[in-house]
Amino acid sequence: MSLTLRTISREQHLAYIQTLPAASHCQVPAWADVKTEWRSENLGWFDKDGQLVGAGLVLYRQLPKIKRYLAYLPEGPVINWYAPNLDDWLQPMLAHLKNQGAFSVKMGPPVVIRRWDSAAIKSGIQDPDVKRLRDVEASHIEPRAFEVSDRLRKMGWQQGEDGGAGFGDVQPRYVFQVPLANRSLDDVLKGFNQLWRRNIKKAEKAGVEVVQGGYEDLAEWQRLYEITAVRDRFRPRPLSYFQRMWTVLNSEDPNRMRLYFARHNGVNLSAATMLVVGGHVWYSYGASDNIGREVRPSNAMQWRMLRDAYAMGATVYDLRGISDSLDETDHLFGLIQFKVGTGGEAVEYIGEWDFPLNKLLHKALDMYMSRR
Repeated sequence: MSLTLRTISREQHLAYIQTLPAASHCQVPAWADVKTEWRSENLGWFDKDGQLVGAGLVLYRQLPKIKRYLAYLPEGPVINWYAPNLDDWLQPMLAHLKNQGAFSVKMGPPVVIRRWDSAAIKSGIQDPDVKRLRDVEASHIEPRAFEVSDRLRKMGWQQGEDGGAGFGDVQPRYVFQVPLANRSLDDVLKGFNQLWRRNIKKAEKAGVEVVQGGYEDLAEWQRLYEITAVRDRFRPRPLSYFQRMWTVLNSEDPNRMRLYFARHNGVNLSAATMLVVGGHVWYSYGASDNIGREVRPSNAMQWRMLRDAYAMGATVYDLRGISDSLDETDHLFGLIQFKVGTGGEAVEYIGEWDFPLNKLLHKALDMYMSRR
């Protein structure tokens, strides 16, 4: 199959994404407008009949002081990763990016390699010898993903470090997902552990209500998010980031981004943002106050978001990143513990991959990033 690659318009890119069952929210054209500190470009792959058969959003970040760029395709490109002629897809892309002044390319193939169901994770948590997810036998392994990794290595791609040394914008290798396809909402609720079901009931009894917010409510979102940032010791993004995200994503598709609040007696206790691309729905950012935890607002909010995702016909509700640590003393352990209660599965992608087009500059960037 002979393929040609050329830049395409945002309209072409969006139209292509809309023909797919799902794609990462980092690969929709509007994502470029969220990431204003990067220059962007839309790439399209065409077959011999001139049909668009793949697309990629490339973000370019300039190196300090010189006109050379890191080219990044977060959770992309959106191509047929299992194609036996993967070279024919990726070589024209590398040639094009090199022409654009890229010294290094980073991409995140949306290829799942392993899945662990909740039962497997729970047994791992209970086993004192198990410290990481990868020490637990996977419930499902995708053999084709190993072939993809082998092909990439043969082409000269290098697997990035876990978590990677990107510009703080690296995509998670491990995520937690609740599959919704071919399940009733009743099945989904039955899959929740007892604690989750109890907490959902508790919130209901206490009169917690979950509502959707709009652009004008983002300041209230920011208030809760900044409380969370202090508590969990991370640097919060500014309000302008979420305002921009709301404006650009929802002008591309009015249902691309949603905002939810869980409130009790008129006071907002927790909030979350949700992203939608086709049948894939993500719980993107979460925030909560230090008060009112006893009425379980976060459980109520997740259950509402999951039901809404289901009503939209979503096939997966994605709770995004987890660490692969199953060690109860790890500060990120609470995250996987909270998510595993939904009865979903931990999912491992093949991670991010780098192709140094200029080995010297690539090495210099690595050293620069490790010192930051």
